[in-house]
Amino acid sequence: MSVFQLLNGMTFAALLFIVASGFTLIFGLLRIVNLAHGALYLLGGYIGLAVAQATGIYLLSGLAAMGGIALAGLVLDQTLLRWVKGYELRQVLLTLGVALVINDLTLVIWGGDTFSVPVPPELQGAASILGVTYPKFRLFVLAVGVATFLALWLMLNKTRLGALIRAGVDDAEMVEASGINIQRVFLLTFMLGAALAGLGGWLGGAFLTLYPSADSEILVFSMAVVIIGGRGSLVGAAVGSVLIGMLNTFGQVWFPELAYFVIFGPMAVLLAFRPLGLFGRAA
Repeated sequence: MSVFQLLNGMTFAALLFIVASGFTLIFGLLRIVNLAHGALYLLGGYIGLAVAQATGIYLLSGLAAMGGIALAGLVLDQTLLRWVKGYELRQVLLTLGVALVINDLTLVIWGGDTFSVPVPPELQGAASILGVTYPKFRLFVLAVGVATFLALWLMLNKTRLGALIRAGVDDAEMVEASGINIQRVFLLTFMLGAALAGLGGWLGGAFLTLYPSADSEILVFSMAVVIIGGRGSLVGAAVGSVLIGMLNTFGQVWFPELAYFVIFGPMAVLLAFRPLGLFGRAA
């Protein structure tokens, strides 16, 4: 096993986790099937690109991507999704339509060319790690992925907000009866999930570049991560991301003509024995 390919798999897994963690918050905890998540990822990448080109400040572009997509999540939740909550098929059709609209808008604004979010000089070039020379930016993505996991785990397990989210998922009416506005908590959770899609788009814009079909590709990978790990499980999302990242990286090297089968074949076998995923639980 090549150390270089191992690092490729881990860094891709980190990017997948950032995007999939937002998806699992929305789909796994809130029970909202948001197929526009990939489109939000792409839009976040383009927002980051525009701000980076306009200001030259990389951190500001990331904050703009997260903030802009969190705001888009607020608008989506309060104007469209509020009418279809509890109806999964309607959510699928609605969010799929939103994804198509966002994709067409980005195509009109930025065209069909491939773009890359510019990174600061500190993250350019390569560093020596485990005896190999490896791109600094990919190591940065890995660090952000680990930091995101730790921050989300602490939030969900060690804070009052996390306790409210978990309690609201189990029994929203009881939490509401105790005087907590659980719908506001759920809205904040949806915005957080959307912001993570924006963060993923900002990082992915320099990692994988931005192009019109990038949203559907990242969405398929994110759904595979959540299905394998189990919906609503943060640890499951992390494990699923590592599995998908490794299978994708080594599958392309060892079996390039069967790259997608290497990912989705084992997923089908796993679901035959564990329909709820590795860490999933019944709703």
